[in-house]
Amino acid sequence: MTGAASRVVGQDGILRAGWQPALDGHLQMSEGGLPTRRRLPTCPTLDLSGHLVLPGLINAHDHLEFNLFPQLGRGPYPNAGEWARDIYRPDRSPIREHLRVPKAVRLWWGALKNLLSGVTTVCHHNPFEQDVFGADFPVCVVRRFSWAHSLEFEPELAARFRKAPPTYPFLVHCAEGADATARRELQCLDELGALDQRTAIVHGVGITAAGLALMRQRRASLVWCPTSNLAMLGRTVSRAVLRSGIPMALATDSALSAPVDLLDELAVARKFLPPARLYEMVTSGPARILRLPRSRRDWIAIRTDARTPAEALFEAAIALVVVAGRIRLISPDLARQLPSSARRRLQLLRVENRPPVLVDADVRQLCRAAAKHLGQDLRLAGKRIFQ
Repeated sequence: MTGAASRVVGQDGILRAGWQPALDGHLQMSEGGLPTRRRLPTCPTLDLSGHLVLPGLINAHDHLEFNLFPQLGRGPYPNAGEWARDIYRPDRSPIREHLRVPKAVRLWWGALKNLLSGVTTVCHHNPFEQDVFGADFPVCVVRRFSWAHSLEFEPELAARFRKAPPTYPFLVHCAEGADATARRELQCLDELGALDQRTAIVHGVGITAAGLALMRQRRASLVWCPTSNLAMLGRTVSRAVLRSGIPMALATDSALSAPVDLLDELAVARKFLPPARLYEMVTSGPARILRLPRSRRDWIAIRTDARTPAEALFEAAIALVVVAGRIRLISPDLARQLPSSARRRLQLLRVENRPPVLVDADVRQLCRAAAKHLGQDLRLAGKRIFQ
């Protein structure tokens, strides 16, 4: 919604539940948002005139701890297994130095990569880090899901699927390649009994016509990461699959194979699909695939003259990101409206090709911790971090 919309802010920087519009004291969220008609408490307001308010974006596939890494490999490769064997040299530079950065620090940087592009929820395809992904972590990390890495690197995949709670989605890298091995993987997954309505396969470049029919029959979903596919394999999912109507989400993967954030990924994906479809693939689509509960407390504001959410995302200047009712990112202009007590917890973050923003994170300490092992030329998903 554009116009003189406002959102109530408490002295602690916590955004209170409910929406407030220009005219009658309420704001009704649409285009995939969650409508509400609740009155707001009396406290200072944040004027969002000229901004479009949208639900927070969802990145359905990332490996958060690998987003300070440079892109590795010299593709194209026939499949992801060949890429992994080629690049995995943990005792050599640059992997050696990056692994010396504490994992918690790397996870925080991965969260900030997502925050900069308006992401409020991330599906982290690795173990849930209980001690890191707490209330102070910048984004919500999906916890109620099950996963395996891939058929090649998880010998107990079938057992993991059987042990998964029946209400959880199950994510697995599958058909990540263009060769016969990748093209067979979907059938192999089905033969293991691990392909059903809970299954979301990540990548799917090797999906054949028969594989697509099988996915429809099993009501499985696809998580699409085009930048990673194009860099690693020299191709991505076929247009037949993209236009098939199967449930799909758009995601970034990590900087190891794709030095992009979700806004970059949307720009790449626009070469294949229309904006309205892509908007659904970063909001309601992944919410359904990941079986996420609805939340009125995760939302973003974009400075734009666009009239639709889909248009806004392609000229996006993310001005505000609110996660669980708490301001996590805000533009310097909007931050001037905040109480001083709320501004004190924010620090400036400047990243190449993104406008400077204030974030609810100890940016200075995160820079120091990473620079201790990587030097001053820090890159976040390929973009230079200005310290």
